[in-house]
Amino acid sequence: MKVKATLLSALWVTAVLQGAAAPVAAATHQAQQCPAFLDHDFRKLHSSQSVNLCKAYAGKPLLIVNTASHCGFTPQFKGLEAIHAKYKERGLIVVGFSSDDFNQEAKDEAEAADTCFLNYGVTFTMLAPQHVKGPDANPVFRELARQTQAPGWNFNKYFVQPDGKVTQYFDSQVTPGSARFSEAVEKLLK
Repeated sequence: MKVKATLLSALWVTAVLQGAAAPVAAATHQAQQCPAFLDHDFRKLHSSQSVNLCKAYAGKPLLIVNTASHCGFTPQFKGLEAIHAKYKERGLIVVGFSSDDFNQEAKDEAEAADTCFLNYGVTFTMLAPQHVKGPDANPVFRELARQTQAPGWNFNKYFVQPDGKVTQYFDSQVTPGSARFSEAVEKLLK
């Protein structure tokens, strides 16, 4: 009787461990399928935490935006947050890359974070300031520029399929609330 109970316990533990391994294996497979240009660690805005876009978002469609906190287009944060809230359940991931490449970013990260998180209520992933154009551009923006074009100003928006292909690019003038933008989101999520 004791041997039978021990055997059943061992089988139960094995079944539980195999069940727990399935999500880990799926996440590992997705990370392996992730495009190399997204497989980098980026520090979050005004934080010591980092995020690897592959590990965190593999298999998900992305909306990638270069941002600045003192720009005429900064109010687009509100529209981007609305897009994030509306489409996150359908899998859309919004990622903001803070940058001072156009001399419009706050003088320090604390002020930039206040602009994003307090003034505009941003809850999507915001990354610490970095270069998004030219020879010093981070790997994500080098690839986005190769596929479409480099940002010419703040708040350029790139829709990226899970396989890394850019399906749509919008410059600063196209707002997140526009019909064209909504159509691009729907197309990406099909």
